[in-house]
Amino acid sequence: MANLNIDSVKARTFDAIVIGSGMSGGWAAKDLTEKGLKTLMVERGRNVEHIKDYPTTNMMPWEFPHGGKVPYDVQQANPIASRCYVFKEDAMHFVVKDVEHPYVQEKPFDWIRGYQVGGKSLLWARQTQRWSKYDFEGPARDGFAVPWPIGYDDLAPWYSTVEKFAGISGNHDGLPALPDGEFLPGYPLNAVEDHFRKHLKQSHPDRHVISARCAHLSEPKPVHIAQGRVQCQNRVLCQRGCPFGGYFSANSSTIPWALKTGLLTVAPNQVVQAILYDEQKGRATGIRVMDAHTKTTTEYYAPILFVNAGALNTNLILLNSTSSRFPKGLGNDSGVLGKYVAFHNYSARVSAEYEGLKEFTTDGRNPAGGGYVPRFRNVFKQEMDFLRGYATSFGASRGRVQPDSGFGPDLKQQLEKPALTPWGVHAGMMGETIPKETNYVRLDPTRKDEWGVPLLSISVAYDDNDEKMKQDFFTQFSEMFTQAGFTNIKTNDSHQAPGLDIHEMGGVRMGQDPKTSMLNKWNQLHACPNVYVTDGAAMTSTSTQNPSLTYMALTARAVDHAVSELKKQNLKTT
Repeated sequence: MANLNIDSVKARTFDAIVIGSGMSGGWAAKDLTEKGLKTLMVERGRNVEHIKDYPTTNMMPWEFPHGGKVPYDVQQANPIASRCYVFKEDAMHFVVKDVEHPYVQEKPFDWIRGYQVGGKSLLWARQTQRWSKYDFEGPARDGFAVPWPIGYDDLAPWYSTVEKFAGISGNHDGLPALPDGEFLPGYPLNAVEDHFRKHLKQSHPDRHVISARCAHLSEPKPVHIAQGRVQCQNRVLCQRGCPFGGYFSANSSTIPWALKTGLLTVAPNQVVQAILYDEQKGRATGIRVMDAHTKTTTEYYAPILFVNAGALNTNLILLNSTSSRFPKGLGNDSGVLGKYVAFHNYSARVSAEYEGLKEFTTDGRNPAGGGYVPRFRNVFKQEMDFLRGYATSFGASRGRVQPDSGFGPDLKQQLEKPALTPWGVHAGMMGETIPKETNYVRLDPTRKDEWGVPLLSISVAYDDNDEKMKQDFFTQFSEMFTQAGFTNIKTNDSHQAPGLDIHEMGGVRMGQDPKTSMLNKWNQLHACPNVYVTDGAAMTSTSTQNPSLTYMALTARAVDHAVSELKKQNLKTT
C-alpha cells in the first residue's frame, strides 16, 4: 500500500503547474515545456482542440437555425452573456452561461468568461499594442497607484519574443507613445480612414491615425507554418475558431506547440479549489482540484506554479487559498489582495457620415478592423483635469442599399451592382480607469458554487474621472470629425456596466513594496516566491492598450526567471 501511495503521488507530481489555459496560461505552458519542464495545465472548462472543436467555423449564414441570432429563451436565461457582442448563435458555445457559473454583483458588473481550453483566446478582439515607457511611468509620475517595479526596457525583448511567435501585423509608425514591434505587413487603411489620417496630421500634429495592429498572419513566417498556421483568409469569422490559424489563439498556437514537446499534460474539467501551502517549507506545493463532473478531488504537486486563471478568477483562487500562515489568502500579507481592480472604459462612441470620396468603396474585409488613434491626453505630463487618457478605435465603411422591389433582370441588376450608402465613420473610446481600493473583489461569506468554492463578490464602478474623460472624448472627436468634413455627428453613451469591455485587471498587483503590492518585479508573490501570477490580475495599472500582448510578454519573462531560479534550486520545495 505504501508503494501504491508513493506511485500515486509521483504520478501527480510535475515540474510545473499552470492554472488556466488561455492567453497567458497557454504561453506559460509553451515556454515551460520548451525549457524541458514536465508541465500540468489545468482548465476548469471542457477541452477544445484546434479545428476539431470549431463546430460552426465553416457554416453558411443560412445553415444557422436562427439566422445567427440567439433564441429569445436563451437570451432571457442569460441576460449578462447576451450583452456581449460575441454571444451570437455562431459562438455562444464558447461563452459562459449566467446560471452555470453564478457570482455576486455588489454593483452592476458584466463578467464575461470563456471556460474551455484556450479560454477567451478564441474570442478576443486580436488587437495588440505594446505599452510605452510613459505607460509604465504613469502611476509614479501622477501618483494614482503604486509604481510599477519594471519599465518598458525590461519588457521590450519579451514583447519581441511574443510578437515573432504569435504573428503581429502592423506598420512601423515611429510613435513614442506606442512603440513599434516585430511586425508582419500591416493592413491598409481605406480611403476615408486615410482621409482622416491626413487631415489629423495637419490639424493636430500630436495626434495620429495608424493601421490597427493585430494578431493576424498577413504574411506567415516559417515559425507560423511550423505551428500549422497559414495566412489569414480575411473571413472575419474569428469568434468561431479559425481552422487556418489565421489569428493567434492558445488553441492554434501555444498549446499544440507545447504538446509537441511531449512534456505537457492538459487536464480539462478541473476546478481549482485552492493552492496548497506548506508552512514548514515556506512554499506552495501544489493545487487541490475538483473534477467538474464527477466531483472527486485530487491534489497535484510541483515546485513552480503559474496562476493564469483570468484576472478575477486568479483573485478568487488566491483568496480561497488560506492557511495558518495566510488566513486572508495566499501571499496576502499586505491586505491588498482583491483590491485596486481596474478595467477599460468602452462606453463612449462617436459616429458620423461623410459625403466625399464616393468614388471609393471597400473590397473584402479588413481583419485589423481599420484604424487606431493612440492616446494623446496626459501622455508626457499631466495636463487635463482628469487622470490618464484614452485610445480610440476608428473605422469607416459603406453599406449596401438592399433592394426592396423589382423582379427579374431589374432585381438581378440591383443585386449584382447594389447602390451604396454614404460613408459611415465611427470612433470608440478605450479609456483607462484608475485602480482604487474601493474597486475590489472578495469571497462571498456564505454562498458557494457546486464545486465547493465561495462565489466571487464583485464591487467595481466608474467614478468622476471616467466621466470627465468621456466628455473630453466626445468633445475632441466631435471637433475633429467636424474639421475633417464629417456630418451628422452623434455621440453615444452606452451606460454599460463595467466588465463588458472584458479587460478587467488588478487585484494581485505588481509593485516594489511588499506592504502595498502582491507581486515583485518577476511576477512572484512577495511572500511565496514559487507562485507566479502573469495574467491580468498582476496589472498595477491598465493604460489604454489592449492587454493580451502584455500579459504574454510578462509570462515569457517570468517563465525565464522561474526556470533560472529552479536550476539554482532557489524554488526547491523538497
